[in-house]
Amino acid sequence: MRTLIMLRHAKAAQVPGLADHERPLTGRGERDAKRAGDEIRAAGLEPDMVLCSPALRTKRTAEIAFPEVEISYERDIYEAYPEELLELVRRSDPDLGTVVLCGHNPGVHELALGLAGGDYVFRPGAFAVIRVESAWADLYPGEGRLVTHWDPKED
Repeated sequence: MRTLIMLRHAKAAQVPGLADHERPLTGRGERDAKRAGDEIRAAGLEPDMVLCSPALRTKRTAEIAFPEVEISYERDIYEAYPEELLELVRRSDPDLGTVVLCGHNPGVHELALGLAGGDYVFRPGAFAVIRVESAWADLYPGEGRLVTHWDPKED
């Protein structure tokens, strides 16, 4: 059994003249990123690896949520379609039991829905925990089971 945690970056600032890639987290975003990490650990989950977009808002979300976990910055996550994100997850080390994918909507939400279904929104800072039985390399849409979904605005 493997666990995939799909995490959308926390709330980011809209700064006129600043490139999208460089948008920082807001104060609320920083707090929500910490809360997301706390919620994941409270559920007994200890990520082995974080696959993260190199955008500033995703980097900070991952660093705050998982300060002691190895983070692999993958440029292919930025503006990725669900199929591209799935391919990235498939390339994960087969020995990893729990992987976090920290990225952007709509790709992160669409991949979570594609893997395990469900009916929920995916606001900034939200995550979905999906359990899968297949090896990472063999992961296909519909194979997962949604264990939980967390949204900072519903907590």
